[in-house]
Amino acid sequence: MLLIVHCRALAIVVCAASTVALSAEPAPTPESNLPAASPEVSSAKVRMQASGATFPQPLYDKLVVEYERLNPSVQISYQGGGSGAGIRAISDKVVAFAASDAPLTAKQIEGLGGVDAIIEVPMVAGGVVPAYNVPGVTEPLKFTGELLADIYMGRVTKWNDSKIADINPGITLPNLAITPVYRSDGSGTTFVFTNYLTTLSEDFGSSVGRGTQVNWPIGIGGKGNPGVAAAVQKTKGALGYMEMNFAKANSIAFGLVKNSAGNFILATPDSITSAGKAAVGSFKGSRLVANIWNQPGDDVYPIAAFTYIIIYKDLRNIGSQSEANALIGFLSWASHEGQKIAKEMDYAPLSEPVRLKVTEALRSATFQGKPVNLPTAAPAQTAPVTSAN
Repeated sequence: MLLIVHCRALAIVVCAASTVALSAEPAPTPESNLPAASPEVSSAKVRMQASGATFPQPLYDKLVVEYERLNPSVQISYQGGGSGAGIRAISDKVVAFAASDAPLTAKQIEGLGGVDAIIEVPMVAGGVVPAYNVPGVTEPLKFTGELLADIYMGRVTKWNDSKIADINPGITLPNLAITPVYRSDGSGTTFVFTNYLTTLSEDFGSSVGRGTQVNWPIGIGGKGNPGVAAAVQKTKGALGYMEMNFAKANSIAFGLVKNSAGNFILATPDSITSAGKAAVGSFKGSRLVANIWNQPGDDVYPIAAFTYIIIYKDLRNIGSQSEANALIGFLSWASHEGQKIAKEMDYAPLSEPVRLKVTEALRSATFQGKPVNLPTAAPAQTAPVTSAN
């Protein structure tokens, strides 16, 4: 959310002088290939160095621990980074892959050699939630996209305004000023939130606009999710937007949002996954990108987004066939078996239709024109799912 947090990137370098032996069996069809086991590897080391974004980084850290336990000959190291730096690095062919909370722009795609030169797939989804500090309110408040837009444009300024009270019957709302809190830095979270509000409010689109960073007419800014969270927690009457799993981890109250079916939905891994499932029909080729905010469906949470992995379709930036196999093996495991871990950590796992599309896209990867082995599902030891708390 992507979520959502400036547009950030995860970049992983696969070091040279490594050998990995993967299964040489022919890859099955996507319908039968939902890898439940990690690929078999040799004792030679493959080292991957990573630079990651704050939204997916806790998940990637956990995936690394579990994957290395299953594959001691593969070592992955994550460090902080951003999407711009990662995309520049993969453009320079000094990293194996990059990850971004927003889809590649046309200019970025051009810098990577064009749409036919890349594979861009979702790895997990996240939800942006309206988080608030309203003393005395213990039930989750309800919001609509139009209401959130009005608050951030300064048109609704009190918590007991009729526009809030009418959709929250039975809840006593205080005569307390609303202090909107926004991201002061460029972020994927702002990108998702402003795009969503623009779809519900023409006035918001024409006055504030959408993007990773906009000129907010009112409120206070906070840098990163920590800055927004701190401002919400210390300011009575504050309303801020942040990623769902971050709000939960910091025990910050957040509300339900009315979806396109007219239902008020709380952000959960399942309701966010439903948003991604609804968008699968828009996927084309090996670039699986979709705007998943305000998707149709009774149980869909409306402010949602994917975070993406980007690789070259022909892995020209990889040192050997075995290294290419290792890279695709990790991505395949993470996008299938690793999704169980994602849900444990309050990330929204990919739905089965999305995972099938990811499998198809990863299968199109080559190394110097030769196919890259995709691991098959085998009755071998799998990573246990443990609590992320």
